[in-house]
Amino acid sequence: MIDDDIIQRMLIAETLKNDGFDIMEAENGLHALALLKECSGDSYPRIILTDLHMPEMDGYEFIAHLRKNELHYTYIIVLTSDDDPDATIRCLSLGADDFVHKPIRIEELKLRLQGGVRVMQLENYQQMISSLAKLAEYRSEETGYHLERVEHYTRILGHDLSVHEPGLQLTTQMAEDIALVSPLHDIGKVAITDNILHKPARLTGEEFEAMKEHAVIGGKLFYDLYKQNKNSYN
Repeated sequence: MIDDDIIQRMLIAETLKNDGFDIMEAENGLHALALLKECSGDSYPRIILTDLHMPEMDGYEFIAHLRKNELHYTYIIVLTSDDDPDATIRCLSLGADDFVHKPIRIEELKLRLQGGVRVMQLENYQQMISSLAKLAEYRSEETGYHLERVEHYTRILGHDLSVHEPGLQLTTQMAEDIALVSPLHDIGKVAITDNILHKPARLTGEEFEAMKEHAVIGGKLFYDLYKQNKNSYN
């Protein structure tokens, strides 16, 4: 949390700590950047609350500097007493994600933070999908943008079906969810032996049957995950 008002900063920080948040405090943008340089891995903050008007480095400068140099995406919530639409537009253009207007209502701030947490969880989920998909792609030596093409065409087909085939009861959100996980369609290939997966010649009948098992393996993997986390799908 970045704010030169030490009393407000301490009150908000203490309240959020009681809600389970780990809080770092800085009195201006320059101080915050110095603290961030010392962070790495899990210690790097994923959500930042920043005031706009501060000495040495204000919120505008801080947001611009962070977005230009950040290694990991950080959700930025601006704390402001400005009602000027130009200030809002400037913050958004620099890379701010959300706003809380002063005087700050703690319940509103908590809801804004929950929104930020959901966004960061989604980013982590998508990164996990991408990493797993790349693992399968490296094993099977697929060409360049194969995964991106699969996701792109899956999204087009899914959204088209959701509009033109109402009998399928495929919602727009379901179509988007399918597209997001479509790069994992070949994840089962990680279990196929190299002598089959990378064989330059035509596969024998037995080898071809073994190769087809990658779809079964991938399906079983996700079914097992579904059973372990089925409450999340209800």
